Amino acid sequence: MRPVIGVICDVKASGGHVLHGVTEKYIYAVANGAQALPVLLPGTVSAVDAAMAPERLVLDEIFDLVDGIFLPGSPSNVAPHLYGDAPYEPPLPSDPHRDDLSIPLIRGAIERGVPLFGVCRGFQEMNVALGGSLFQKVYEQPGHFDHREDSSLDIAGQYAPVHDVVLEPGGLLASLAGAPRWKVNSLHGQGINQLAPALTVEARAEDGLVEAFRVTDAPGFTLAIQWHPEWRFWDDRLSTAVFTAFGAAARLRAERRGGRALKAAE
Repeated sequence: MRPVIGVICDVKASGGHVLHGVTEKYIYAVANGAQALPVLLPGTVSAVDAAMAPERLVLDEIFDLVDGIFLPGSPSNVAPHLYGDAPYEPPLPSDPHRDDLSIPLIRGAIERGVPLFGVCRGFQEMNVALGGSLFQKVYEQPGHFDHREDSSLDIAGQYAPVHDVVLEPGGLLASLAGAPRWKVNSLHGQGINQLAPALTVEARAEDGLVEAFRVTDAPGFTLAIQWHPEWRFWDDRLSTAVFTAFGAAARLRAERRGGRALKAAE
């Protein structure tokens, strides 16, 4: 059986109803790239907390279930008050319910050695959860590029590789890539301002913006990437290697705790 990877949901309103969901490309990458069973985690603990159990118990139940955690991208942004900043006016898209789960989930996963992989918003969440801060609009910062996608293009064009990142020598990504640089896509308006002290840079854009990091002393696999490796991961050698490594870490955790997931499907 495959390892179980919890995938955190976005929370949004539609037609008077509240929906929890994840874009399919992330689910596909976890299922086929990491060779894992994706399980969607509703994007809030606050509703469960009030009715059933304190946050810590809810997190314990999640970690009893999963062998890894995946934090996908999202159109929403991490609430600026979580890193000591004031919101823009008018406010940028947010998802406070997802924040309610993602921040304690990140800290809990690192504490327990649960494999953790964040992409786009998930990358930014991990930095904030560990004490870092964000630029709310990177494209307004002197010396930085505009890292947003070209909305005039079709989806394939928006996700096409557009700029190089420089991979840190001796890092995980440099090892997986077998190269000092890699060309990546770019679809983000926000980015890292202050890197959290517990993090080690894995890649930077040519304007100096941090594009990937790992948690320096984490007992388990912990990686975060600003670009989108989930997009057609099978066409990109580094993206394939990253999801393979994440899945391998989740399988190892499953084996060590005597879980269900002893190997991926042949």
